[in-house]
Amino acid sequence: MAKKKKIINREVSWLSFNHRVLQEAADKSLPLLERIRFLGIFSNNLDEFFKVRVATVKRMMDYDRNVSRDMRKMIGDKPKNVLKQIQKRVIELQAQFQLIYQCIIKELEEENIYIINEKQLNRTHAAFVKNYFEEEVRPLLSVIMLHNVEDFPYLKDKAIYLATKLTGSDPGVETEYALIEVPGNVPRFLLLPSEKGRRYLIILDDVIRFCLKDVFTIFHFDRFEAYTIKITRDAELDVDNDLSQSFIEKISKSVSRRNKGQPVRFVYDRNIPGDMVNYIIREMDLDDDDNLIPGGRYHNFRDFMEFPDFGLPHLVYPPHKPLQHWRIKPNNSIFEVIRKNDLLLHYPYQKFMNLIDWLREAAIDPRVVSVKITLYRVARNSKVINALINAARNGKQVTVIIELQARFDEKANIYWSRKMEEVGVRVLFGIRGLKVHCKLILISRREGRAIVSYAGVSTGNFHEGNARIYSDTTLLTCDKRIASEVQKVFNFFDNTFKNFTYKSLLLSPNYARRRLLNLIENEIRNRELGRDAWIIIKTNSLVDKDMINKLYQAGNAGVRIRLIVRGVCSLIPGEPGLSENIEAISIVDAFLEHSRIFVFCNNNNKNLYFISSADWMSRNLDHRIEVTCPVYDPDLQDELRTQLELQWSDNVKVRLLNREQDNRYRKEDGTPPVRSQAEFYKYLKSKSRCK
Repeated sequence: MAKKKKIINREVSWLSFNHRVLQEAADKSLPLLERIRFLGIFSNNLDEFFKVRVATVKRMMDYDRNVSRDMRKMIGDKPKNVLKQIQKRVIELQAQFQLIYQCIIKELEEENIYIINEKQLNRTHAAFVKNYFEEEVRPLLSVIMLHNVEDFPYLKDKAIYLATKLTGSDPGVETEYALIEVPGNVPRFLLLPSEKGRRYLIILDDVIRFCLKDVFTIFHFDRFEAYTIKITRDAELDVDNDLSQSFIEKISKSVSRRNKGQPVRFVYDRNIPGDMVNYIIREMDLDDDDNLIPGGRYHNFRDFMEFPDFGLPHLVYPPHKPLQHWRIKPNNSIFEVIRKNDLLLHYPYQKFMNLIDWLREAAIDPRVVSVKITLYRVARNSKVINALINAARNGKQVTVIIELQARFDEKANIYWSRKMEEVGVRVLFGIRGLKVHCKLILISRREGRAIVSYAGVSTGNFHEGNARIYSDTTLLTCDKRIASEVQKVFNFFDNTFKNFTYKSLLLSPNYARRRLLNLIENEIRNRELGRDAWIIIKTNSLVDKDMINKLYQAGNAGVRIRLIVRGVCSLIPGEPGLSENIEAISIVDAFLEHSRIFVFCNNNNKNLYFISSADWMSRNLDHRIEVTCPVYDPDLQDELRTQLELQWSDNVKVRLLNREQDNRYRKEDGTPPVRSQAEFYKYLKSKSRCK
């Protein structure tokens, strides 16, 4: 009998997470248009998965045999076998996706919303589409007649194309192929005139299909077929070693080469004629290792995240109103609030503007001497950066550590770094070989004869856009145990050759792994001594083998372990002889669960609470600057414990994690429904009322 694996493959587990996203699209208890948007999220997730994770596995195939053995240990199998597993699972998920999409279309029709194609247009709609095409679309079309070119055209990543077959009824007209790039700067959905209370829209691809005769009017074709194709390319950056270039120049050059990465997936309309798809595959020099995946009529479903709502409130979530933190009052100093009490800000339940208001106050407060911050991702029109620029203009010493290698945000970070340098902000680009992923703020303020340090430590980016949909937590404190060590982290960015010691913060890559293992070991010792011992871990990903094996050891020693893992979970919970004392759940709901919270029993002698920027992955523990921060205030510990208990009691959006990766919902007959995100919002709202 084959020995069962103790670790679930990371890529397989990630696809299981994306299946949970797809389950949301199938959930008929959700508003209909929110389900469509979950289809868009599923599609966007899958694109990034191929660009990054599948690209990495494909690169592994190019290494020599000795290196391949090490790679196999890393991913648990031969890269080629992993690619086969991925393709098999992706094809299964795509089939489910199409079924869900067709069901949603029928439900839209029950709401008098019709998505029609080019063959379903009546006379009024046809005239409307023709006019729109001539005015808005045709001037932007790029059409290539393939018999005119020696080499097959280069297909851009993210773009979609209509592979077009042109034939004529006249025997003298030879069949021709053409390629049309669907413009990316035109809305994907065209709303058509309503009729008799019915709302209509057509997808841009079908607008072009309807007008193909006009595109090829100079030829003698009278039959046109157009099928959507799409290529996904390797998005990893290759940063060269040219010593004459600055780091910012190298990143800029590498980003510009990203669209020319090697193919990692080719998706095509499953109804495309065999001769046509074989011609394209042959001319593009693709093979089975490039993940050739038959799909539906439409690709780039990420655009469905922007599906129009038609002004029908019952088809979307009710408007979410973030709460003002009960301790922060209008026209009062936030510094004075933090001086009295540590604060936890919970987004999107509470206003991100609380944090921005603190930065704005710092920018104009004459007692503030300096502002330091780490930035990984920021909003397009960042109020955070505007506050930092304003602080510099007001004579504050502003230091920003900005990560130029934040994947897919490199261009934005280069732009903002230059903007800040223009006004005198001191901009540092982190540390070579280590991504700066921690989320820290340090504000120094003169109070009497002393300089008091105020610290902000967050689980998520200082990004007001993300704060509307990502569930994150930020600690604001002037506790010297934390603020003095946040200062050490910023000193480290200035003096990377100097080593600092930390008593409170768990800093990656030097200390966090060892300290976390010691905390687990402490629970094992307590259990062996007959004491209470338990651990609660909330994280986005649990992949690191050493951490997983330590949790297995703790569970086998009798330590009760509860895991709340949104995404990849390579640990197998509830397995006889392996992990009977470990339970694991995942929550996918309206907000993206993003906060990392770790709680250790510590013999029930002052439970130990931490928030963190780091998932339990090798990259976060060993190859990034990350901060795991204790939460000392008992009231704030209660807030975190309430959030965790609500999530553990969720019986609406919880899926049970197991070896089978089947994402079964937790359904408890006879118990009232508990939707943890809604309940936590009510809890915070009740605290506001009490205060």
